[in-house]
Amino acid sequence: MWILWILLGLIALLLSVVLIRTAAFKPRKTTIDSDTENVEFDSDEAVSALQQLLRCKTISYFDRSLEDEAEFDKLIDLLPSLYPEVYRVCSLERLPDRALLFRWEGKAHDAPSVMMAHYDVVPVDEEHWQKPPFDGVIENGELWGRGALDTKITFSSVLFSANTLIKQGFVPAQDVYFAFSGGEEINGDGALHIVNYFKEKGITPALVLDEGGAVVENVFPGVKTPCGMIGIAEKGMMNVTFSVESNGGHASAPKPHTPVGQLSAACCAMENHPFTLHLTPPVAALFDTLGRHSTFVYRMIFSNLWLFKGILDMICKKSGGELNALLRTTVAFTQASGSNAPNVIPPSATMTANLRLNPMDTVESATERIRKTINDDAITLTVRNDVNPSPISQINCEAWNKVASAVANTWQGCIVSPYLMVQCSDSRHYRDLSDHVYRFSAMDLTSEERKTIHGHNERIRLDCIKRATEFYIRLMRRC
Repeated sequence: MWILWILLGLIALLLSVVLIRTAAFKPRKTTIDSDTENVEFDSDEAVSALQQLLRCKTISYFDRSLEDEAEFDKLIDLLPSLYPEVYRVCSLERLPDRALLFRWEGKAHDAPSVMMAHYDVVPVDEEHWQKPPFDGVIENGELWGRGALDTKITFSSVLFSANTLIKQGFVPAQDVYFAFSGGEEINGDGALHIVNYFKEKGITPALVLDEGGAVVENVFPGVKTPCGMIGIAEKGMMNVTFSVESNGGHASAPKPHTPVGQLSAACCAMENHPFTLHLTPPVAALFDTLGRHSTFVYRMIFSNLWLFKGILDMICKKSGGELNALLRTTVAFTQASGSNAPNVIPPSATMTANLRLNPMDTVESATERIRKTINDDAITLTVRNDVNPSPISQINCEAWNKVASAVANTWQGCIVSPYLMVQCSDSRHYRDLSDHVYRFSAMDLTSEERKTIHGHNERIRLDCIKRATEFYIRLMRRC
């Protein structure tokens, strides 16, 4: 009987600890600076500038012979007339692979800021668009066009904001660089050339801001308030091709295991044995920030992950999706090929998986885990397009405070939170140059709007264009 009482006492103690921790898991008092200074600019001109950029068909292709260089030149030729004050005051370095680097000289030069964007866009299937993708149509308070969200809005907002501030007589406290690439969508080397330029000149950025998170709603369990998501790290990436060779032959007399069968077994093994869950610092910070604003049940889970981590792991394994992607290396099988005839065993069969690497994993460790999981020496692994996860940037520092303040004061009432970016960006090239690299696209987007990025009918609300300009003006005034 006494064992039962001890057991009940332990359960009561455990429950008390869980409830006390849940009760204490409340939103922290904000430490973000309030910016009450007015932000004035010509919003119609901001819209017009982006509209003209969207009319340039700056489509990048992995097959560079398909690109129209004249369209890229057309965009660059527009810039002096769209942003004349920038060209009057700032210097411009044109680097290989369509890289553009503007320098806005500040009062000091030892802690410069870098604001990034890319001006190339992905191809379009015009038949599925409701409006022409390169006409810059404005209708019902929206501007239509490929690149409206990704990322000509950032490109234009950065330059338009600087143009506005220069016109108003503002001079930044430190140098500010505008670093633009024209081949980001095809993993071009433009951003890398800019980073190499910084290294050669001995320039160490105190702040780097690239595309990434946005102000979004309904992205965290139990939180309805808009959230300003700032990426402080990004996952790595690798494409792995699994291949099997055979003697081929007629399908009427197959061996027990055909090449396609072997690959299928490997695919099932990988999907049935996901990578290990890792609660990395960016995700821990996300849970600690947004979890405090959630409902009671979710607050109980996120304040007691020492107890509920296994349940969270099980849920993620079953459901997949964004939460799962934040917590582990993901594997998505995307391509497969075999025989060119239905009655022929293929002499060679392949399948390809795209992996997004958790910051606790590396290309090398992921490759080794794949080998152990599939346990088939007949399958050859070929790794391509590999890049390790980025370092994790600081959040308790002046650089973070500048970006967080600009977000909070532009979208008042939103919850600003760090997070782990699951996509790749040009900012990965800054990994050895700065630990103050942040990823935020200055927009408030619905889930439907986010789906148009790289999809059909990409467009941006005119109000979004104005907010993006306001954000960069607030940020530049703090640089």
